Amino acid sequence: MIALGQFLEVLIGGLMSGVLYSLVALGFVLIFKASGVFNYAQGAMVLLAGLALVRALDLLVANGLPLWVAVILAIGFAAVIMAATAWLIERFVIGPLVNQDGLTLFMSTIGVTFVIESAAEMIFGSDVYPLRLFPTDAWFLFEGLFPGGILVNKLDVWGALIAGVLVAGLAVFFQRTKTGRALRAVADDHLAAHSVGIPISWIWFVVWLVAGLVALVAATVWGTKLGVQFSITFLALKALPVLIIGGLTSIPGAIVGGLIVGAGEKLAEVYLGPSIGGGIEYWFAYVLALAVLLLRPQGLFGERIIERV
Repeated sequence: MIALGQFLEVLIGGLMSGVLYSLVALGFVLIFKASGVFNYAQGAMVLLAGLALVRALDLLVANGLPLWVAVILAIGFAAVIMAATAWLIERFVIGPLVNQDGLTLFMSTIGVTFVIESAAEMIFGSDVYPLRLFPTDAWFLFEGLFPGGILVNKLDVWGALIAGVLVAGLAVFFQRTKTGRALRAVADDHLAAHSVGIPISWIWFVVWLVAGLVALVAATVWGTKLGVQFSITFLALKALPVLIIGGLTSIPGAIVGGLIVGAGEKLAEVYLGPSIGGGIEYWFAYVLALAVLLLRPQGLFGERIIERV
C-alpha cells in the first residue's frame, strides 16, 4: 500500500508538472500551426510577460491599490506589452521575411529572442522578482487509504485547471470563429489564403498576439513557481521534447506531450535514479523525444506528411 501511494504521488506530481511544460509548448504550436515558423523566442516572451506583470503589480501595490485591483491592472498592462511586442515582431521581422524559407525565419526568431531578453531586463530589471498569484502550499489527499496521504501541490492543480481552460478556449477559437478559420486557411496555404482575400499580415499579428497572451498565462504560473527571473527563458528548451512527442501542429498534442514528459521524468528519477545515478529528469525527456522521432517523426498527434513521387 505504501509503494502504491508513493507511485501515485510521483505520478500525479509528474503529470501536474507536465501541464506546466505544456503551457509553454502551446505558444510554439500556435505560431508554427499558423505560419510554419518555429518560434524560438517563446521562452523570452514568457520572461517579458512575467517581468511586465510583476513589476507593474509591485508598483501598483506600493501605491496603495487593493491587491485584486492591482492584479487586474497589472495583467492588463502585461497584455498590452505583449500586443505591442506581437505587432513589432510582425511589422519588422516576420512581415519583411514572408517569402523566405523556414531556416531564415527560425534564425530571425533567435535574433528576436536576444532583443526581447535585453529589452526586458533593461526596462524592467534583471533581479529575481517573487510573484504570488496562486497558493503554493500542498494538499494531502486520500489519507484514509494511504499512510500519510498523497501530497499534491496546489500550484500544480491551478496550472492544470488553467491549461484545460486555455486549450478549450483555443479549440473554440480555431474551430468556431472567423479569425480562427482564417488562421487554419493560412496554415494550409499562404498563397491560396491571400488570393481569396485573407490579410496575411493581420492574421500573423493575431497569432503572435495569441502566443503572447499564452506566454502571459504561462508566466503567471511559472513566475509563482520559480519567481520571475532570466532562467525562465530556458523553458523553451524544456518545451522542445514536449513538441516533438506531441507534434508541432497539434494543440492537444502539446498537452499530451507535456503529460508524458512530466510523468516520465519524475518516475524515471524516482525508480531508475538509484540504479543508474541521479539527474535523470534533466535528460530523460530528450531520450523520449528521440524515441518518438525514430518511430513517428511527426509526433503522436502531428499531421502525417504524404509525398508523391
